[in-house]
Amino acid sequence: MQLAIQLIFAQVGAQVGIDEVLNNGTATSLSIADGWNKQWLDLLQNNTTNNLYGALTNLGIFFAVGTLLFFMIQFLKDLISYEYSRPISALIWPFVVVILLSNSGKGSMLSNLTLGVRDFLNTVNQQVVVSADAGKMYQQALNMSIAEEVTGSFLRPCQSLIGAQQNQCFVSAADKVNILLQKYRNTYGRKIWINRLQTKLDNIRYNKGFISEISFNSLLGSTVQTSIKNFLVSLQYAFQNLIEATMLLIAVLGPIAVGGSLLPVAGKPIFAWVTGFLSIGIAKISFNIIAVLTATVIVNGPGQNANADPDLMWFIIFLGILAPILSLLVAAAGGFAVFSAISNTASLVKERI
Repeated sequence: MQLAIQLIFAQVGAQVGIDEVLNNGTATSLSIADGWNKQWLDLLQNNTTNNLYGALTNLGIFFAVGTLLFFMIQFLKDLISYEYSRPISALIWPFVVVILLSNSGKGSMLSNLTLGVRDFLNTVNQQVVVSADAGKMYQQALNMSIAEEVTGSFLRPCQSLIGAQQNQCFVSAADKVNILLQKYRNTYGRKIWINRLQTKLDNIRYNKGFISEISFNSLLGSTVQTSIKNFLVSLQYAFQNLIEATMLLIAVLGPIAVGGSLLPVAGKPIFAWVTGFLSIGIAKISFNIIAVLTATVIVNGPGQNANADPDLMWFIIFLGILAPILSLLVAAAGGFAVFSAISNTASLVKERI
């Protein structure tokens, strides 16, 4: 899914060449993914006695010691009122807190569990993406929506020329675009949307007159439209990075949530922490599912119709704005359900023990 930025550099492509336009996005996305993985390991597993997670673990222990007084008061009160049954079950919490916050320098039980859950969510997310995007629909739809922008960036300088100079400019631009189209064919095969763009390009290059002025102007586009598309694609890429950053932020705040769980309240902070962590994972998976399904509709719809000439600006807007909002709403609903399930389970266990 990180291939979303692969072809957003429409104007840069004219300067650095087709190969770099195609490959830089992939290399950048892979390096950022590796950077996030390294950050997770550095914070939650490597030298946790001296890093930020270690400091927050000490803060969580401080909270646990501070709230232990309130816990003991409630414990004695329950001991008098409930004839041992509930107080004994409540003794589980101090042991849970001690076990989770014990820091050996190579990560605590809590940090290792957090990394395990994160890896599980990433594995599920990857399986969803691979199974739903077997035909590279997401990448295809994105390239469909941006390919004309890339083509327009090469053809646009020819508008100011006339006569033989303009024809020579069209020929030179078409040669560059043909390299891009051939790379599309190598990646996706001989798709109808690629042939449709090839036909438009050939009509302009050989001055066949088969392309209307409206289609011609649409193909050339404008620098403003290109900038807007680049911004929106960058926005959805920023959202995916924000999801990673939020998951990491919630992860490092785990010790504080565990330390505050000795407070004698019904809604334990650890439940809210687990809910928040799982909710962000749901948002990440939801965004990818929404993006892939929408891309599949585009590729199997206008992408397979030789007579269609779709304006896919809506798809870029959907990716950059609407899909993140929708995935967060789904995550909020899912998080509420998870929190209710955890709270009800905890209450049930407490009554049975």
